[in-house]
Amino acid sequence: MLLSIQSEISTFAWILALTAAFVIGVSKAGIKGIAVIIVTLMALVFGAKESTGLIVPLLIVGDIFAVIYYNRHTQWKYIIRFLPWMVAGVLIGVFIGKDLDEKTFKIGMAIIILGSVLMMYWWDRKKSENVPTHWAFAGFMGIMAGITTMIGNLAGAFSNIFFLAMRLPKNEFIGTAAWLFFIINLFKVPFHIWSWGTITPDSLLIDLKLIPGILVGLFVGTRLVKIIRENFYRKLILILTAIGAILILFR
Repeated sequence: MLLSIQSEISTFAWILALTAAFVIGVSKAGIKGIAVIIVTLMALVFGAKESTGLIVPLLIVGDIFAVIYYNRHTQWKYIIRFLPWMVAGVLIGVFIGKDLDEKTFKIGMAIIILGSVLMMYWWDRKKSENVPTHWAFAGFMGIMAGITTMIGNLAGAFSNIFFLAMRLPKNEFIGTAAWLFFIINLFKVPFHIWSWGTITPDSLLIDLKLIPGILVGLFVGTRLVKIIRENFYRKLILILTAIGAILILFR
């Protein structure tokens, strides 16, 4: 099916796909909160379900760079705390993904993300140094991240809020998120191959053509991260996450 789509899509559609690949590179280099742009562009070109499988290998290519480049900043204690919940969310997403009403899912997710962003904005405004330690916070955010990453590759909003709540500095935020998503994206691959059938030899051929876009995005993204100040980085992530939540409603 994807090969027939590949032969039929226009030059403009390929430009949209390469733009999505470029945004993946920028995101994996550390500019978080822009995943909804990737998902939207790829869905426009290849269709909603097919695009989920196309995106995962591209994300893994970006993840490999990110874990190498930011490895020294990784805080494993936060990954250990968050990852089991996220794995549980992925498993839930595998089973509900085929039958879930997309409109209800989008509205509910957008409301939860926007509410969480408002919570984090209030948290930053009161300048509290305390971080949430109750297991329920990591549990809720992790399960929601797992469900949304399996169904729509949109876990970033929930993981962003969790890491911001932990008050991780910029580079530690990026390094910790890099390893988290490298592990979780690899975990998703078998389900996309054997359960949903959205990763195929044909889809991988399309991915190969989009890798140059990722490489350019990684180059641009690493330079953007270096010039963004620490305090502004937190605000930028919240703003981009909120915009992403709104865009989900129109996807």
